Amino acid sequence: MGMLDGKVAIVTGGGRGLGRAHCLALAAAGATVVVNDLGSGLHGEQTTESPAAEVAAEITELGGAAIANHASVTDWAATEAMVADTVAEFGRLDIVVNNAGIVRDRMLFAMSEAEFDAVIAVHLKGTFALTRHACAYWRAASKRGEPVAGRVINTTSGTGLFGNAGQANYGAAKGGIASLTVITAIEMRRYGVTANAISPLAATRMTADLPVAGTGGDEAGFDPRDPANASGTVVYLASDAASWLTGQILRVDGNTINRLRGWTITASHTGTPGQPVSAEELTDALPQLYGTAPTGRPATQPS
Repeated sequence: MGMLDGKVAIVTGGGRGLGRAHCLALAAAGATVVVNDLGSGLHGEQTTESPAAEVAAEITELGGAAIANHASVTDWAATEAMVADTVAEFGRLDIVVNNAGIVRDRMLFAMSEAEFDAVIAVHLKGTFALTRHACAYWRAASKRGEPVAGRVINTTSGTGLFGNAGQANYGAAKGGIASLTVITAIEMRRYGVTANAISPLAATRMTADLPVAGTGGDEAGFDPRDPANASGTVVYLASDAASWLTGQILRVDGNTINRLRGWTITASHTGTPGQPVSAEELTDALPQLYGTAPTGRPATQPS
């Protein structure tokens, strides 16, 4: 018995790297997997490759159940059809793993409109589009009185959470995905749907030109940057065991799972009662909030 026996999952960007690892893990846990991958290059360029079909065949050869889907996640109608076709083929949809992505890195002042739009379209719009159509399906099922245990698992990144030079488009998209995850969790909880995100540290096509610490494995053969390291977390979040957890971001670093907390108030300044805070007032107040102060004046550390 697997944790996901009888479940049906869609994984976008499922043909390579993280997506492929997730598809294999979900199938091994008992899920039927729709492997979605357009087969495009790292920067979104067209190719003649069909990685979705290759992964679906690999799962089938291992005794699992999978089919390939070649739709673009940027296509609103195609993502809607992906949900409808999955339900028509398998009778249900339980899990959505939004993983598809491209990169077009460039410094902010040199980035073109097309480079910004393309990355936002795949990462952020693509995540929204499939999530939206899946949530509409689950909401309708709940309204009909059917039991619903929907799972949305998104993919964010350190760039979206902490920032990184040269990736304004990618970081904006990944930061937006983190926010979308929280909002999806809030809106869909009443319908039996959870939404969480992972931020995996992994060696993939996107990191091929970057120095990725730890790649290559240790003496025991464990590679802390193997994309498969994040897949156990995906399987757990997709399972009934995770029904209690929603609206969370988990950073997967090798064999360590880190719970992340979003924007929080760490220090405050309150001005004169009944009056707005003035710019002049902030000249002294803001440095104190950050633990610095003008020369000759003591800094007040936030408690």
